[in-house]
Amino acid sequence: MTQRNPLAASVQRALVLGIASTAAIGAPTFAQTAPAGEEAQTLDAVVVTGSRIRRVDAETATPVFTIDAAAIDRTGAATIGDFLQDIPAISGAATNPSVNNGGGTGEATVSLRGIGDERTLTLLNGRRMVYNDINSIPMAAIARVEVLKGGASAIYGTDAIGGVVNFILKRDFDGGELSVGYGQSSEGDAERTTGNVTYGWSGERGNVLLNLNYNDQREVLAADREYSRNALTLYSGTVTVGGSSRTTTGRYSVPRTNAAANGINCAGTGATVALTRIAGRPGTQWSDFRCFNNATDLFNYQAVGNLQLTPQERAGAFFSGRFNINDNVTAYAELYNQSTRAYGQIAPLPFDARPGQDEVTISPNSVFWPFAGLTGGLVGNDLRLRLSAIGNRRFSFNTDVTQISTGFEGAIGDSSWSYDVGMTYGKLEQSGLSTGYLFTPALASALGPSFRDAGGVIRCGTPAAPIANCTPVNFFGDLSSPADQAALARISSPSINKTDATLKNFYANASGDLFELPAGVVGGAFGVEYRKESSAFEPSFLAVVDPTNYTCLISSEACTTRAVGEFDVTEVYGEVLFPLLADAPLAQSLNAIAGARWSDYSTFGSTTNWKVGLEWRPIDGLLVRGTVDKVFRAPTIDDLFQGDSASSDSFSDPCNRWRGAPVGSPQRLACANVPTDGTFNQTDTQLSAIKGGNSTLQPEEGKVFTYGVIYDPSWLEGASVSVDLWRIYLNDTIGTVGTQTILNNCFNNGQFCNLFSRNASGEILRLFDRNANVGRTDTKGVDFGLKYRLEDTAFGSFQFSLDTTYTAQFDVKTIVLGQVVAQQYLAGTFLSSANGGLGNYSRVRSLGSLGWSMGDWDAQWTSRYVSGFSVGAIFPNTRTNVCADLGLAIVAGGTPGCQFDRGSQTYHNLQVGYNLESWKTKFQIGVDNVFDKQPPIIYQNNSLNGNTDERTFDTVGRYYWATATVKF
Repeated sequence: MTQRNPLAASVQRALVLGIASTAAIGAPTFAQTAPAGEEAQTLDAVVVTGSRIRRVDAETATPVFTIDAAAIDRTGAATIGDFLQDIPAISGAATNPSVNNGGGTGEATVSLRGIGDERTLTLLNGRRMVYNDINSIPMAAIARVEVLKGGASAIYGTDAIGGVVNFILKRDFDGGELSVGYGQSSEGDAERTTGNVTYGWSGERGNVLLNLNYNDQREVLAADREYSRNALTLYSGTVTVGGSSRTTTGRYSVPRTNAAANGINCAGTGATVALTRIAGRPGTQWSDFRCFNNATDLFNYQAVGNLQLTPQERAGAFFSGRFNINDNVTAYAELYNQSTRAYGQIAPLPFDARPGQDEVTISPNSVFWPFAGLTGGLVGNDLRLRLSAIGNRRFSFNTDVTQISTGFEGAIGDSSWSYDVGMTYGKLEQSGLSTGYLFTPALASALGPSFRDAGGVIRCGTPAAPIANCTPVNFFGDLSSPADQAALARISSPSINKTDATLKNFYANASGDLFELPAGVVGGAFGVEYRKESSAFEPSFLAVVDPTNYTCLISSEACTTRAVGEFDVTEVYGEVLFPLLADAPLAQSLNAIAGARWSDYSTFGSTTNWKVGLEWRPIDGLLVRGTVDKVFRAPTIDDLFQGDSASSDSFSDPCNRWRGAPVGSPQRLACANVPTDGTFNQTDTQLSAIKGGNSTLQPEEGKVFTYGVIYDPSWLEGASVSVDLWRIYLNDTIGTVGTQTILNNCFNNGQFCNLFSRNASGEILRLFDRNANVGRTDTKGVDFGLKYRLEDTAFGSFQFSLDTTYTAQFDVKTIVLGQVVAQQYLAGTFLSSANGGLGNYSRVRSLGSLGWSMGDWDAQWTSRYVSGFSVGAIFPNTRTNVCADLGLAIVAGGTPGCQFDRGSQTYHNLQVGYNLESWKTKFQIGVDNVFDKQPPIIYQNNSLNGNTDERTFDTVGRYYWATATVKF
């Protein structure tokens, strides 16, 4: 099949549809005051993110963090996520291209205040996006990014809880600009190539801008970094090179008596022992096997195929056009398209024949059966094998995003009122190709009974009932023979899952002056919106789950369910700004702002949300501000309609080393089939958790409070200081109870025991954990900002900025039927989502920069700081401990050794630029992570990706880059 070129496809869409229709990251932006003796300029009223009212004031009741195009350019970043995820207000577990297991799409999201990317609203020119991947936005077309660090449901509706990220794209641009860039890590990998072409024209009747962009980011293998090349496990206080029991030499459960009778004597007293093939042996008889050793025989999947940075290739186009029909009517159209090819890759398929896993019977009547005298088959049909012969599992994604906004705006007669009427249409198309899997029915035949025919050819089935078009496979040997390779190739089954989503949004907004008070004019903004969203996930027929046993036609880990859904919402909003005092003693100005939004959803009904705020300027240069916002999040299509699918969740079995319990104890139910002699230890670090949607979900609701001051001292020109306190509480949060919470509560008090089951050996077979309104979140903290600009010295101009966020509290309760069943105090901790947590909540995050410019030269030093944190969690009096040590049993009140600390991390970046004016060209070179700081090791039993928290810390290391930009 011929693959289309993504750049060509994007350009074609832009042309056809287009014609048819500062921050700590860089040098700060400061309020400007006219020098003495000069006439002050009249400032135009603008709309600032967080309000729809047009006004002159740049600083409003809610804190807004602004990053301009120049600051973005100085980072040398290829995609928005490369720099935006460094801002201190972001924490938790937002995704990025370093997320391999569970990622691979190239997507990057934002989680302001750490309450989840689904609770941060992403806007493009103030309008919703069909796909919240910030990497899909063309970087070269961005004029600035405004980050609202407060609630805004009264202004924008659902999701604006942690805050709002608004990407403002360029409008007025005359001439052309070409930019190219290249980067590479100090290890010689992670190569990055970028290119952008922008051309614009502005005239009296309007303007046009066209941007074409391309970037290609190559991968980093886990095996190529010291911290990630081994799957490290913390077990009983000792760090071991662990991994998976599905190893290349296999793990076979047989009766102890049979093994002993054939000279294989394994430690312990249990009736069953686990064997593995001796490396280099053919696996044809008992003597080719030995006892499986959990300390030395686990498979190191990190060293084989896992990635620490997933590759992505992006190409896109952006078109913007405006035409002034007359003095009061301007037509506009904006279109962008982005095509992305990316993939994630993990180690070869871990085959597991047991019930509840792949459920493929291993026949003792196979020609390859090596265990003479063992006629009843493996105990529990327990064969685990790493299928390296079929290569790594790869998940390749082709994502195509198109969004167009068009409408009319202008003034209403000669009044102060303006309007904006239009629509937005967005389309997401994504296909995911999964390789490295086998067709289960064919595999079952290949592992079933077999025989040699008269010609000596091994065939599937029995002489009386041969199976046509089937070649037996030897899962007791090394699978390296040409016959085995050919047999596996015949039953390999690539599968393609497809996702389509659409956004249709119609809006009408108006703002202007309402009436006059003694302190000034009352301004208002009002509007109506109608939005319809739909989504369809169509899995390959191979991956459709069988609801009777939760398996499918390929490996159980790839099983999923079709999910189709839609909703529509009608909304009405209003916002009013009241000037209460002006030019009064201790009140240069005092303004109150209020707003409300009514939303009527087809899925759950209506909700009304509001905000009130106050802005007080007692003296020149000082602003005291505060807001209270009632906020909500409507359940998404995925929340409501997502089908059941298996998730490989990390867990610590509370029944490890269990020695029984009295009759009536909940432990007897929690530890069904577990031996009572203290010898039991889980053999896997992950279990199969079935998760899915819930059509009865209700919206999340809560409040956001922000209070703060900004001081621009007149006695220190160029300086600005801000302090903002914030608090969020949210009820009825949508999520799951959590794998570890389910296991712990069953063990401690008998709750949720019906949500999981164990096999005959005591291993957990399967667990169910579907979406529900299960919790409450409380978080609070402080933001601190400092900016200072010193211009025109003998040594050049200097700019300094520092932004810091301190998280004082982040508490999460899981509530079922009105009862708190789990409570987590997460501030200052790390707990992965796979272990029932929400990511990294280091208490202090800072981003500082020191910039310099002189003549044609400029330079900048940037530092990012993340304070230390604890791994694992001991939550007093809640019985919901999550142990960071796989070998320790969890007991009520806490287990010593279940928690460990990691220190702070500081990253430094350097950039130097030179403007060659005669060539109209600017050159930049830079080094990211100058001192090659490696991420903290938290071990694989606490993280899915490379022993670390890849969502917070740099996984690549020292990185060199260069760009050249020429204007024409």
